[in-house]
Amino acid sequence: MTFFRLASLLMLAVFIFGSQLAPARETRTAGKIGTIQLADLPPEAVHTLTLIKQGGPFPFPRKDGSTFGNFEKRLPRQPHGYYREYTVPTPGSRDRGALRIVAGNGRSGNVAVSGEYYYTQDHYRTFYRIQERP
Repeated sequence: MTFFRLASLLMLAVFIFGSQLAPARETRTAGKIGTIQLADLPPEAVHTLTLIKQGGPFPFPRKDGSTFGNFEKRLPRQPHGYYREYTVPTPGSRDRGALRIVAGNGRSGNVAVSGEYYYTQDHYRTFYRIQERP
């Protein structure tokens, strides 16, 4: 009898709250990308973008420039290896922090000149396409 009551309550909860949970899941996986102007980036992100265009040197050479897999599919779908990730130093953080720039290879195949840059301040949960020109 206890199992039946528990199952009934669980089904009722899913019925009541299920429709409210669905939009949150859709939003998270929708892959919508906002934009951010270069002038609105923190100075550390502007510096990292400059380093990307110069080819380094990067503060975390073992990680910076490594392949970003886009496993969550929040960026436009591209072949594996298309995206590279770079650390944006977080002031006061003892580790790499959550700030990153992800660069796409673009038509040129070179992240330094591709013009395809995305900023994330929450470790890949949301992305903003960096607009370098107003």
